[in-house]
Amino acid sequence: MESVENTVLRNLILNEEYNRKVLPFIRPDYFDNTHERVIFEETAKFIVQYDRCPTQEIISIECEKRKDINDETYKSITTYLKDLDTSVTSDDWLVDTTEKWCKERAIYLALVESISIADGHDIKKGVDAIPSILSDALAVGFDNHVGHDYLADFSERFDFYHTKEDRVEFDLEFFNKITKGGIPNKTLNIALAGTGVGKSLFMCHFASSVLLQGKNVLYITLEMAEEKIAERVDANLLNIPVQQLTDLPRMMFDKKIESLAKKTQGQLIIKEYPTASAHVGHFKTLLNELALKKSFRPDIIFIDYLNICASSRYRANSNVNSYSYIKAIAEELRGLAVESKVPIVSATQTTRSGFGSSDVDLTDTSESFGLPATADLMFALISTDELEGLNQIMVKQLKNRYNDPTVNKRFVIGIDRAKMRLYDCEQSAQDDIVDSGQVEEYNDDKETKKSKFAGLNF
Repeated sequence: MESVENTVLRNLILNEEYNRKVLPFIRPDYFDNTHERVIFEETAKFIVQYDRCPTQEIISIECEKRKDINDETYKSITTYLKDLDTSVTSDDWLVDTTEKWCKERAIYLALVESISIADGHDIKKGVDAIPSILSDALAVGFDNHVGHDYLADFSERFDFYHTKEDRVEFDLEFFNKITKGGIPNKTLNIALAGTGVGKSLFMCHFASSVLLQGKNVLYITLEMAEEKIAERVDANLLNIPVQQLTDLPRMMFDKKIESLAKKTQGQLIIKEYPTASAHVGHFKTLLNELALKKSFRPDIIFIDYLNICASSRYRANSNVNSYSYIKAIAEELRGLAVESKVPIVSATQTTRSGFGSSDVDLTDTSESFGLPATADLMFALISTDELEGLNQIMVKQLKNRYNDPTVNKRFVIGIDRAKMRLYDCEQSAQDDIVDSGQVEEYNDDKETKKSKFAGLNF
């Protein structure tokens, strides 16, 4: 009786239509027997190089050239090729069977590798890598979509243009304007600010506003304790200064929380990890546990903050530069956003030169310029003595894949540090901003509008 491995290998050699569909998804280590693995490697190499199926003679010659196989293996190869059944199976059953076989082999090999790591036999990978290895194995599957055909798929493209994308809205007018109504799923959004300017305050305020929209929020903190983040959210949602929360009677506190619970159907989960100890593998495990234990699936994830996460690609204290390390973390977080189909919001520090600057730029991103290259939206939070005196903070767009970043390039928002809140300022607060790029719709001067559009026919 022929095994699945034999069926797969035979059709890879003889069936061009089949090998075009499945070859990119099959790995050499899926084959247990050495001679089958060698035949697959030579078959795949020939197909990639010459764009056609090899003959048994070609495979035999190429295998004979190899220096990494012994006589016994070569004899098994020649015997296999000599006895090869030349019939092919050209139907969907074979593709489906191959996909199932690939999944089973990937899971089996991942379990073997995980056990090896757990036993300490793999010096390159630590136990932290196990969740990621198993997750990748479970994700194995055939993706038959080969791209968007510009001329043939015009109907789907038109429908896409007119489909309203799910977005998580801000409760701040200008942020909604620059993002066209909020941040979409599968994106990485970064706030850049110096120490103490308001990175965590921004994320706590945004998380609070999303909770009030009835959405589920996951807040991962690697800097402050879970209780400290919850304290900031309390100040925001209960409308009580942080310093006065300890003076609030228990009965009044309970009533306020009960009243708040009636206003939203959403949940807020705050999870703390030690600084620089958690990476995407831990976050995926957390998402799985929340789904199983609490039936909780977030609509948005906050990570406070990116620079103090670990990377699942590089071991701690490995010899890697900060550019590559931070870029790897950013790419992993964006990958998590795509896989989980949610937006991720995080933050990063400015450099020492950017800390006191009133005009922060992308070059002021600390540690790695690879971070802004990966982010979908990146903006700076800027505070000066003058702005602090007005209880305001300036926002400057640095990168924006959702809209034109030159429109409303700079704007100010109000800040109430005691209640951990941000709020919209009056339009007059925006008028004196140099190079703001604000659109004309905010100018209420009718004469100005008239002269601006004089001679145009609408």
